[in-house]
Amino acid sequence: MSGAPVRLCGRDELKPGTARRFDVDGHRIALVRIGDDFYAIGDRCSHADFSLSEGDVWEDERELECPKHGSTFSLLTGEPQTLPATQPVPVYAVVVEGDDVKVVLP
Repeated sequence: MSGAPVRLCGRDELKPGTARRFDVDGHRIALVRIGDDFYAIGDRCSHADFSLSEGDVWEDERELECPKHGSTFSLLTGEPQTLPATQPVPVYAVVVEGDDVKVVLP
């Protein structure tokens, strides 16, 4: 981890199976909740500058789908899992402290 964790939201502010966009210090982040686990990846699709947080969460696969062209991205690595995207998006470490969900920026 690099910097100090930055609070994005309370854990109950994001329902399981959903994603939400946050803009923090020049980083556009899609925060995704699956069960009690939280994942943070870059919110900008690497294929077409489109918001990933507006796409579907694939819970079993741990992926987020771009609503524009259907590429899916691994929530663990940021790597595209389907075409047309071929470049990864950044991933961020998530820290849950009490009720706070925080992201660690590079």
